[in-house]
Amino acid sequence: MTGTSAPALPARPDRRTAQVLASGLLQELSHAFGGPFHFLLPEHFDANLAAFRAALAEAGVTGEVSYAKKANKAAVWVERCAAAGAGVDVSSAGELREALAHGVRGTDITVTGPAKHGYLLRVALLQGCLIAVDSPGELDHLLALAAQARPARVLLRHRPPGQHSRFGLDDAETAAALRRCAGAGEVVRMEGFAFHLSGYALRPRADLAGQLVTWCRRARECGLPADRIGIGGGFPVDYAAAADWYAFLARQRPGHYHAGKVFPADGFYPYHSPVAGADALRAVLATVPAGHDRPLGRLLRDAGITVMLEPGRALLDRAGATVFRVQGVKDRDGHAVLTVDGSSLSLSEQWFNSEYLPDPVLLTPAGPATGPPAHAACVGGATCLENDMVSWRKVPFPARPAVGDLLVYPNTAGYQMDSNESPFHELPLPPKVVVDGPADRPRWRLDRHAPAH
Repeated sequence: MTGTSAPALPARPDRRTAQVLASGLLQELSHAFGGPFHFLLPEHFDANLAAFRAALAEAGVTGEVSYAKKANKAAVWVERCAAAGAGVDVSSAGELREALAHGVRGTDITVTGPAKHGYLLRVALLQGCLIAVDSPGELDHLLALAAQARPARVLLRHRPPGQHSRFGLDDAETAAALRRCAGAGEVVRMEGFAFHLSGYALRPRADLAGQLVTWCRRARECGLPADRIGIGGGFPVDYAAAADWYAFLARQRPGHYHAGKVFPADGFYPYHSPVAGADALRAVLATVPAGHDRPLGRLLRDAGITVMLEPGRALLDRAGATVFRVQGVKDRDGHAVLTVDGSSLSLSEQWFNSEYLPDPVLLTPAGPATGPPAHAACVGGATCLENDMVSWRKVPFPARPAVGDLLVYPNTAGYQMDSNESPFHELPLPPKVVVDGPADRPRWRLDRHAPAH
């Protein structure tokens, strides 16, 4: 079918990704692997890390940036952290082993998550990791282990007030935990507090950080060091231009999705954010928290407090993409239905009853297809499940996709490309390829992380 009313949502252009698409490398890799794959661009990770550090320096705030490892399992990101002296945030024994194995020092690792297994606590303790304690029982368990090994480095994870989160300590539990730490003597070093907030609003982060500055003062009155605050991640990523995003939201309707699929009105990630990445950190530090008379950055400086960040998606902005090969094309109800050589498990927004919306690039043997949108197609996976849709949306392509063409989903390194992947139907997990080298001759290597099957 020629001509389509389906709205487009082009991703923000990225020079390095465009160079890789134009190089011919992706067609070669698709032939070599015989299935879907992801390519990774570590130079963008390095640049994003440097941008967060620059924002801290501009505000005159002492800070530490740790990569939230859950955002992407590739080893290259941990390698880049080790090379740059950055930290890593982990939540399992496997993630801790990976971080240590790829060169990150134990003292640069923060261990988070609820109800941590005793083995994870023991290894983290022996390696000198900073442990974010989620409950009174976990604190008791950790202190008992520390009495037999070495002093525990502790953050108390504070539950956001007024929320129904299952994580963290409420005010009464936090006060009791301070007394418990103060009474434990040399068994523990209570270094401060941490929190995690859902969503991407900036003011709540500044407000809660301001509250934790007050808690640090209370902890110091108990004789505890309390010189750091962990404000987590949740820094938004700006995937698409404002005009494109708002035009898409205004135009999209159930008829633009396969089988009239309907998503919750607030179910999509905010693919445009006017303040994103390191600029979001600047905005948080410049906000005057509720109950205070100075910006958060000034409060932190005056109190001698180090702020700890744990971005995941924001460190991976533009740092990778996902490539599928079209292996089937059919027409249904005025649009094409594509079948690709992978599954929706490699674009994990399905987990949230949502969809990854930035337009994939159609890569033909002649190169990226260009021109006005003329051919609408949804994208299904190669499994026997009706709901295995990589894109429920009828994506407007400038040319009709054909068998053998590639679909390149841009900017998928932040959670999309492997959060939900599994070897369903005995299909292998898509490999990850690290791409570097000059624009006219990019080099590649397999990421050294070998997923368990």
